[in-house]
Amino acid sequence: MADVDPSDAASVSTFAVTAAVGAIIILIALMCSVVRGNKDKSENDEKESAEEPSTKKNEKAEKAGKKGKSQKPVKRSHSVHFTHPWLACNLKGHSGHVLSLDFSPNGKYLITASDDRTVLVWSTKEFSQKEHKSVRGNVEYDHASRVKFSPDSKAFVCSLANENTVRIFRIGKKDTGGIGNITAAFDFDKKHSVDIIYIGIASNGKFIMTCSSDTTLMIWSIKGDVLETIDTRQMNNSFGAVSPCGRFVASSGFTPDVKVWEVGFDRAGNFTGCKRAFELKGHSAGVYSFSFNSDSSRMASVSKDKTWKFWNTDIRYEMNQDPYLLKTGSIDYTSTCLIALSPDGRSVAIASDNSLSVHNAVTGKEEETCSNVFSGEITDLSFDLTNKYFVCSGDKHVSVFNNITGYRASIDDLQEKLKSGNTQSQKERIRQQINEAQEALEQLLGQSNGHAGGKKD
Repeated sequence: MADVDPSDAASVSTFAVTAAVGAIIILIALMCSVVRGNKDKSENDEKESAEEPSTKKNEKAEKAGKKGKSQKPVKRSHSVHFTHPWLACNLKGHSGHVLSLDFSPNGKYLITASDDRTVLVWSTKEFSQKEHKSVRGNVEYDHASRVKFSPDSKAFVCSLANENTVRIFRIGKKDTGGIGNITAAFDFDKKHSVDIIYIGIASNGKFIMTCSSDTTLMIWSIKGDVLETIDTRQMNNSFGAVSPCGRFVASSGFTPDVKVWEVGFDRAGNFTGCKRAFELKGHSAGVYSFSFNSDSSRMASVSKDKTWKFWNTDIRYEMNQDPYLLKTGSIDYTSTCLIALSPDGRSVAIASDNSLSVHNAVTGKEEETCSNVFSGEITDLSFDLTNKYFVCSGDKHVSVFNNITGYRASIDDLQEKLKSGNTQSQKERIRQQINEAQEALEQLLGQSNGHAGGKKD
C-alpha cells in the first residue's frame, strides 16, 4: 500500500474547508436574494393597492368636474338648529357646556357659568337686539357648576366642581357705569363630603345656602362660616333653593314632599337657628324640583309622578297652617325635570332632557311645547324679574324666550278687573292697558319668522 504525502493531505483538507465556506456564503447570498425579492414584491403590491383608490378618486373627481363646480362635499352636523315663534335670541360665547345661570336682583344682567372655566355676564337690554356682548370672568384651576348673584348685584357666588366648595367673586365697575373686571375674592373651606348640586344666597345678604346630593343642606355666613347643617332626611337631595324673600331655604328629593325651613336672625343680625316652617305634601313620588314666586307667596313643584302642582304658601305656618293646593297639571316627561315659576306667579316652565313646556299657572293649561331646544339636556331654567322672558341653558349657549304665556295671563287679569271696575275713568284706563298689552303681544308674535318645534340636521 502506497504512503500518502503529508503535504498532499493538508492540501486536501484546505480545499475541503474552502469549498465548505464557499458553499455557505453562496447559500447565504441566495437566501438574502429571496428575502429581498419578497420584500420588493410586497412593497410593489402595497404601492399598487395605494395607487388604485387614488386613481379611482381622481377619476371620480374628473367626473365631478365635468358635472360642474357646484358639487361640494357635505359636512355632517349633529347640532340642533332650533327655531320657534317665542324665541327672542341665543346667547353664544362659551366654548364649553353651559351649566348654570342667574339674573341679577337689579334686573340688568344675566350671568352664565360653563365648564370652560369661565363665567359670562350679559346685559338683559340686549335680549331684543341682534348682537349680544358679554363680560368674561375666569374661574382659575376649576369651573363653576352653579352660580348666583349677590343682593346688590356687585358680586356673585359659585360652587366649584372639582374643589366642591364655594368661591366669592367681585364685579368691578367702569367709570362709564358698565361692568369692569371680575375678580375672585376667596374660597370657603371644604365641608361637603359629596357634590354640591345647588346654591343660593339670601336677598337680605345674611346667609348663603349649599345643597349636596346626599341629605345635607348647609347655612353659611357671608364670610364662609358654617352656621348650621341640616339633615333633610329625604334619602337624597335632588334640588335646593333660597326663597326670594330671603326667609326660607327648601329642599326636595326622594320623598314625595318639599321641606321648607325658616332661617332665623335677631334684630341685631345674629343667627338664631333654622326651624321647620311648612311642607308641600300631595305628590305620590319624589319631587324633582320646585320654585318660588317673587314674594314667596306661591310655589310650584314637579314630581316623578308626572304631575306639577301650584301652591298658595301665603300662610301662617307658625300656627301650623298648611299650604293650599291651587292647581295640578300633568306632564308627559319620564326623566328628571326642572320647574320655574315666574315672579308674578302666572307662568310655569318645565324642562326635561332637551325639551320644555310652558303652562298657565292659574288655569293649569299647557300653552306651548318646545322640542329639541338643544342637542344635550337643559341644565338650568329661569324667568327674568320683569316676567318678559324665560331662559334655559344647554350645549354651549343660552336660549332666551319671550314669555307669551305671561302676556296672555296679564290680559286675562286686566279683563277680570275691567268687569269689576267701579268708575268709568277706571274702566277706560284698564281698557287702554288691555289694548297696549294686546299690541305688544301681537308685535312679539309678528316678529318671528320661525316655526314651532326644533329639527336636527
